[in-house]
Amino acid sequence: MRERLLEMLTEREGEYISGEEASRRLGISRTAVWKHIRRLTEEGYAIEASRNRGYRLAGMPDRLTATGLLSRLKTKSLGRSLHLYDEIGSTQDAAKRLAEEGAPEGTLVIAEQQTNGRGRMGRSWLSPKGKGLWMSLVLRPNVPVLCTPQLTLLTAAALCRSLRRQTGLEIGIKWPNDLLIDGRKISGILLESSAEEERLLHVVAGIGISVNLEPEDYPPELRTKAVSLRMAAGRPFDRTETAALFLESLEELYDIYRKDGFGPIRLLWEAWSVSLGKPAVLKTPQGIVEGVPLGLADNGALRVRTADGLVREVFSAEFE
Repeated sequence: MRERLLEMLTEREGEYISGEEASRRLGISRTAVWKHIRRLTEEGYAIEASRNRGYRLAGMPDRLTATGLLSRLKTKSLGRSLHLYDEIGSTQDAAKRLAEEGAPEGTLVIAEQQTNGRGRMGRSWLSPKGKGLWMSLVLRPNVPVLCTPQLTLLTAAALCRSLRRQTGLEIGIKWPNDLLIDGRKISGILLESSAEEERLLHVVAGIGISVNLEPEDYPPELRTKAVSLRMAAGRPFDRTETAALFLESLEELYDIYRKDGFGPIRLLWEAWSVSLGKPAVLKTPQGIVEGVPLGLADNGALRVRTADGLVREVFSAEFE
């Protein structure tokens, strides 16, 4: 109910909604409306009350709230089961535990701060409080284990699409799933899966987005390698909107993937890739591969033409 009330106030931001109208639209008493208003103010929303005019949303909190996120969601399942923390060791670890306990698809763990955030290859992930989005999502796709790389690429395409729409920035994808602005990293994605008899039981998608970090938030060794949306655009962004738009984009592409396969996802990923068509050196578990990345194979591998003219498929690698 509180989410619906906040949605009404947000839709009419700057305008008053009478207690009578809110009561009628929500199907609750005016006293109940007032109680929900009071709870919203306790969560940090600035709401002005006038005896004759009603209630008006005057400001949003500079922190994530369950009420705020749920009121913005347009998804059917992703993010609907929400676990929000002020501080946590790792959203990925928490989401993995929930998945193993049977949490439904779409369960989202999100935190204002991680003290032990991690990315691909066991690297740590910078997760300062109140500056970015640090979240992990439980998915239960009914696909073979071999399709896991496709889900990584799908997540990257969904995030790239939503951030480009929100910010207007020229954001590209570095294979397989790093998002870059002018060669500097703005986000990271980590997918971990559990399988049984060659079928995926669940996938936990960890997503870290540097939304409103400023230069002093980065250690010196990262200042030439990483950037935030705020730094790139010269203005801050509403993190709740960033999260809601990403979940909406991911659910749309996830539905397309389950209906039409990987083909449409591959085209989107290739359109936004910054890794294709130029010489590259890739460090793989089997050794160094030098060549020109051509595009994605149907299985999600990167197709690389080497100096001998052969085309190799690479599943796991780091660009040198």
